[in-house]
Formats: sequence, C-alpha cells, structure tokens
Amino acid sequence: MRKLIASTFVSLDGIMQAPGGPEEDPTGGFSLGGWTFNYWDEAMDPAAAGFDGKDRELVLGRRTYEIFDAYWPYQPAGDPTARTLNAARKHVASRTLTTVDWNNSTLLQGDVVPAITTLKTQPGPDLQIIGSGNLIQTLQAASLIDEYNVWTFPVVLGRGERLFGETARPLALRLVRSHVSSTGVVMSTYVPQGDVQPGSFASAEPSEKEMARRKKAAATGSRFP
Repeated sequence: MRKLIASTFVSLDGIMQAPGGPEEDPTGGFSLGGWTFNYWDEAMDPAAAGFDGKDRELVLGRRTYEIFDAYWPYQPAGDPTARTLNAARKHVASRTLTTVDWNNSTLLQGDVVPAITTLKTQPGPDLQIIGSGNLIQTLQAASLIDEYNVWTFPVVLGRGERLFGETARPLALRLVRSHVSSTGVVMSTYVPQGDVQPGSFASAEPSEKEMARRKKAAATGSRFP
C-alpha cells in the first residue's frame, strides 16, 4: 500500500493559511499572506524536502488546486518546481467543482475518505498532499495520513486557518528527521505512533489544595478564573 504524505508550512502557532503571498488566500479577512517570504534561505530546497511532489502523485483540496492551477502553469518552462507540479498526476478533492482542467488532473468523486482509501491501495508512487488544510484535517481524523512533512516558521500570526483544528484526532507522532535553516525554520518529518498515552509527573499523593484546585477546574471547565 502506498503512503499518504502531508506537506505543509505552518507558523509557530499552527497557522497554515496563505504562506506564499498576500493575495493567495484572504478567506476570513486574513491579511498576513506571504508570511514565509522573509524566512527563505538557500538551505530551504522544496525539491530536496519533497515539497514539489516529485515522483509522487498529488492530492489537493479545492482551494489549493485553484491557487496552483492559476499560478504554476504560467511559470517559465525552466522552473523545476513548475515543471514537476505541472507534469505530476493530481487528484482533486472538491464538493463544488465539476471539472478540473490543469494538466493530468482528476476530480475525486463522492466522499473523499473512501476515495483516498481506494487510491492508497492502487499501484503507483506515494501520494502527497500539499497545503489543503481542510483536506488534511478530514484525512487525519480518518487515520489515513502516514507521514507529516512540516516546516515551522518562527512567526506568530494569531489568526487564520490552522493545520489541526478542534476536530483533530489525538495522535502520538515520532520525529524521523529534522533540520533548521539559518533563518530559524524547523523542517521536520513525523510519522504516526498510535494513540496518545497520557502520564503524570506527580511523585506523591495530591494535597488538599491540589484536590480543591482540580475540583474547581472540573467545575469551571477552564484554566482561567
């Protein structure tokens, strides 16, 4: 069975919306698009990190597909990332699109979870999601993602669409490789390790004050007074 790999840029507070430019995705009034630009350096090679989908088939959500379709086919023929993305086989998940005309693109029909499950069982190269936050959240909740390739940028955005929302399935991860750029971008790859296993650092029976604190926290449902 081939792997499904999710590749994305995120801020320190988990925002993944519009990393490439101000006009990329202003959904919800987001005005900080292009937040990755000033952190780029020569060590950050999307091709070397597998961000360009080389030797893989792409899986894209509707919004990311439309952003890419309006940009990459119009880049210079000598651009290696454009050449790779334009040539790659692309599977597009959308509930609203009826056709996709970017070269080598196919529209996934029906529920995306069984569609991706079927794709994973078919022969071919690994599957890679680029961007596509809503799609990542859906497939993460269904335990279909086999690897997370995440570049974390040293910036706090405060608002915008997050990589993992409140519907995310709790999941333990194992770091398999990591590198830090000269600008502080942490480029990491994680693989799922099953359910989260909670523990405790407490070394003794809780005090009466601690028991009262727990009771208060349970009653208020908040860490704050």
